[in-house]
Amino acid sequence: MRTYHCFWLLFWAGQPHQSFLTPLSKRTSSFPEKEKILVLSGNSRQDLHRSKRSWMWNQFFLLEEYTGTDYQYVGKLHSDQDKGDGSLKYILSGDGAGDLFIINENTGDIQATKRLDREEKPVYILRAQAINRRTGRPVEPESEFIIKIHDINDNEPMFTKDVYNASIPEMSDVGTFVVQVTATDADDPTYGNSAKVVYSILQGQPYFSVESETGIIKTALLNMDRENREQYQVVIQAKDMGGQMGGLSGTTTVNITLTDVNDNPPRFPQSTYQFRTPESMPPDSPVGRIKANDADVDENAEIEYSITEGDGYDMFGITTDKDTQEGIITVKKALDFENKNLYILKVEATNTHVDPRFLYLGPFKDSATVRIQVEDVDEPPVFSRPAYIMEVKEDVPMNTVIGTVTAQDPDAAKNPVKYSVDRHTDMDRVFNINSGNGSIFTSKPLDRETLLWHNITVIAAEINNPKQSSRVPVFIKVLDVNDNAPEFAMFYETFVCENAKAEQLIQTLSAVDKDDSHSGHQFSFSLAPEAASSSNFTLQDNRDNTAGIFTRKNRYNRHEMSTYFLPVVISDNDYPIQSSTETVTIRVCACDHRGKMLSCNAEALIHPTGLSTGALIAILLCIIILLVTVVLFAALRRQRKKEPLIISKEDIRDNIVSYNDEGGGEEDTQAFDIGTLRNPEAIDDNKLRRDIVPETLFMPRRTATARDNTDVRDFINQRLKENDTDPTAPPYDSLATYAYEGNGSVAESLSSLESMTTDGDQDYDYLSDWGPRFKKLADMYGAMDSDKDS
Repeated sequence: MRTYHCFWLLFWAGQPHQSFLTPLSKRTSSFPEKEKILVLSGNSRQDLHRSKRSWMWNQFFLLEEYTGTDYQYVGKLHSDQDKGDGSLKYILSGDGAGDLFIINENTGDIQATKRLDREEKPVYILRAQAINRRTGRPVEPESEFIIKIHDINDNEPMFTKDVYNASIPEMSDVGTFVVQVTATDADDPTYGNSAKVVYSILQGQPYFSVESETGIIKTALLNMDRENREQYQVVIQAKDMGGQMGGLSGTTTVNITLTDVNDNPPRFPQSTYQFRTPESMPPDSPVGRIKANDADVDENAEIEYSITEGDGYDMFGITTDKDTQEGIITVKKALDFENKNLYILKVEATNTHVDPRFLYLGPFKDSATVRIQVEDVDEPPVFSRPAYIMEVKEDVPMNTVIGTVTAQDPDAAKNPVKYSVDRHTDMDRVFNINSGNGSIFTSKPLDRETLLWHNITVIAAEINNPKQSSRVPVFIKVLDVNDNAPEFAMFYETFVCENAKAEQLIQTLSAVDKDDSHSGHQFSFSLAPEAASSSNFTLQDNRDNTAGIFTRKNRYNRHEMSTYFLPVVISDNDYPIQSSTETVTIRVCACDHRGKMLSCNAEALIHPTGLSTGALIAILLCIIILLVTVVLFAALRRQRKKEPLIISKEDIRDNIVSYNDEGGGEEDTQAFDIGTLRNPEAIDDNKLRRDIVPETLFMPRRTATARDNTDVRDFINQRLKENDTDPTAPPYDSLATYAYEGNGSVAESLSSLESMTTDGDQDYDYLSDWGPRFKKLADMYGAMDSDKDS
């Protein structure tokens, strides 16, 4: 007979009410009610067999939120192989093993180390096993069991929103849906009433109610008026345990706003309004504002104003200010205090958006009376017309009256008016006006051909108050009279061929007239009487304001007569008849057999009114030659003034003298005599400068004579000063070079200049001691001394 080994797991409940377990097999009658055993066979998760005095389990319940100080006892693990000698070891694995759940490996007791929260994890799956301590092999197959956390009511209901906002129209019926609130409970809804929520209203009665099961809020009061109260705050409570005592609860706030409907008509705060306005108020100017009050808001408070009746119905208008909903009364036409100074209007205010549901409350409009007082002001004169149009013939004499303007003071005082012409509009002073009666007359001759219209402005001002003035435009049209004779439309210069035949057309003429003809111009053409019988040409009037010139004979000779001047008389058909005589120039030219001009004064034909190109070139050349001549003459004249200095040995002035040879040395007595520097009295003061031609003749200037043996430097400085102040000096700079060595030479002076001006004797024997270069000099001067002694 085969022996079966069993693995028992005992669970003990420490609470007064035991958790319920699910049995997998029938219960034996001898097993105590509080013992629970999990039997494990040799094969894991095989069929569970009933053991003596035991129940077979695979799941159990454990209460959440344990509040004891000790570990919560879960149960005991025991195997049939356990002989009590400590040879077996119990092991627990799975969800929370070793952390949430611990096992005594010797006794198999299982305990929960922490408080368990079903809302965090409702089910734990564990595996139990018994192994031999000595071999480490399992003596029972591993078996799996489930621990379910038994729920308690530890979570209050939570609303999905902390604050709800809702709105409904005012004056809604009872039971109108407002909003639905929702609360959830984290407890187990399948166990007991821990998650069964019931709604109730804590604040907001009697205006609103809430359905206990759905959380739907509805209106509970009839005709709630927004104008009386607009905002409502409702507090809703959600309680679990079906609302029974001891259940947990949560609250939320619902803000309910009543939206506006048009249930209030506009109302004027007063029945009569009074305004004042000056009569000078221009059209479209505001007179005043009125406003009808409407308790509604937004589009339900929009008001439209209108004038329904009154004696100022056509004088005033009213519009609505969209921002303030005020009625703005404006002037439509010009006011006149003297004509009417008081207007009474009836103004009506009406809602633009009317709700038919509330028409039973009465008409949604109101009316008020508006009195407008017109105030008198000092007004400028008023012309009888806004503009004047006058006509005058261009041949009228000066001081002819062409029309009259009229203006009056509209005030009751009827102050006298004076007239004047704005000279900015009549700069030439062609017209003038009588300041007393406003009659306009001419002051200068008129010419329609020069200016057809004259637009002037007349000013009318009160005599007592000239600042009160007004202006009116006057348009004066100058009418035409036949005062201009017709003339050629252009300058006519044509030619006739020498081989022309009689009755040949050589030119067609047309005419223009500056005058204006209402029926159209009608010109007549004819030859002048002096040319009608003796002319070589004939003129034919075409009766269409044109005429043709024809040859009268065959062949013309340009050598006999190269140019013909044909006088033509042009007359108009107006009154008085005006006529003029115009001349047509006809040149005789050589032509080919086809009548094409070959030679004649072509330049005159091409440029009949201007100079030819050759003439222009000739004139330009003449101008250039004349300019060149003037420039050359000026240059020659300048050259004469700047001719070079005259070189003369008699001129003792200091100049730059250029020599092409070296000269003859000291023996050359024809060189420049520097002795003059030592003898200033030798200068001929009567001699004038010959290097320039003086423009003004100055008297000879005498200079102070220098003392004998004056230092050359002092002499030169004196001469420099004299030349600087000399008015006869040349107008250009001169270079004066003076070779002055000064005093202190070892050899002293070797020059013979001083021997000419002094009587003292000198000894030149020492020159022989200076060498052979000075021997000749010593002999020469020594010989001269011997000659003097002899």
